[in-house]
Amino acid sequence: MFQKQFNLRYFEMGQHGVATPVTILTLLEEAAADHCLSIGHSLYDLLEKGIGWVLLSGRMVMERYPRYKEKITIKTWLSEVRTFRGTRENLILDEEENIIGRAKGLWLFFDIKRRRPKRIFEDILKKWTINTDKSINEETQKIEPLESALYRNEFIVHRYDMDSNEHVNNLRYLQWAMESIPDEIRDHCYLHTIDGHFVGEAHYGHTVESLTEPDNKEKTFMHTIRDVDSNQVCSTAITIWKDHK
Repeated sequence: MFQKQFNLRYFEMGQHGVATPVTILTLLEEAAADHCLSIGHSLYDLLEKGIGWVLLSGRMVMERYPRYKEKITIKTWLSEVRTFRGTRENLILDEEENIIGRAKGLWLFFDIKRRRPKRIFEDILKKWTINTDKSINEETQKIEPLESALYRNEFIVHRYDMDSNEHVNNLRYLQWAMESIPDEIRDHCYLHTIDGHFVGEAHYGHTVESLTEPDNKEKTFMHTIRDVDSNQVCSTAITIWKDHK
């Protein structure tokens, strides 16, 4: 198990003086990147070999978001590894070591040039010993894409939306989905749970649409991000919101 401490900064705060969901996902990625670095396979070393890690699906559950200048610790580990992919688990703890959040993600080892899975290096498998503990017991569920929705926005894919793997960064999909959440939810609630799947690629210069539809359950929404120009579904998600405490 690898762990890293973070001190929450002002620009990572949202309108309520606590970290945003995008901030937490960014810190989770940073902890994972440092875990790679700790075994001598930094993301930039992999990039020189034409290899990257790509998120296929993930789930995050937050009981609360950390405040300005609060110190948090992220513990991260691999609970399962197969030929081309691995499941990463995460716990987010406050200064008293109370668990305030949990996350898990299914990551694919990816040949960037050929745009296809790559067998995980043996040295990585040797150095990343497996811890079968689970941060979240529930598995991510299949989410059918929306064809139409009550709330809709459009965005252009800019160069700064792309990451080092020449993909749209997965954090951008969350931002696009959040833009379609009704104001009364964003103003009075916090994102408690997000369950997301990454299905296809949005392309640089294309238009994407963010579709959001209320689910039958209270404060629950279905989301689809679609590349309009290629008519390709890029991601689907479910978000659950709770009133601020």
